[in-house]
Order: sequence, then C-alpha cells, then structure tokens
Amino acid sequence: MKITQKVRCPNCGNHAHRSYLTIHQLSETSCPVCDYLMITCSRTGKVVEAYAPGLSARMMR
Repeated sequence: MKITQKVRCPNCGNHAHRSYLTIHQLSETSCPVCDYLMITCSRTGKVVEAYAPGLSARMMR
C-alpha cells in the first residue's frame, strides 16, 4: 500500500511529496522543483538513498 502526503521540501521550501511504501517499510520524500530525494527505512530511520542538489557535506558541518 502506498500513502502520499504533501509536505514542504527541506531543501528549498516548496511543495514536495512524501510517500510511505508500507510493504517495503520505506518513506520517500521528493521535490519536483529542486530535485531533492530522500528515501529512509520507516522501521529504523536509516537513510537508504539521498540526493539534494545544492547541498554539500561541507555545508552540513
């Protein structure tokens, strides 16, 4: 089952989509404006895949 919500993008602040894939225990947040993507495990909270253009590891420190 797939549940979808409208949320704000943590990268640019525009409207994004968060989908919960209950069968695979995954949560996916994606933004069509800035191409942000974050896939996490719903059970553990660990990041499975991430892509955030404009952000670098150096900026996160």
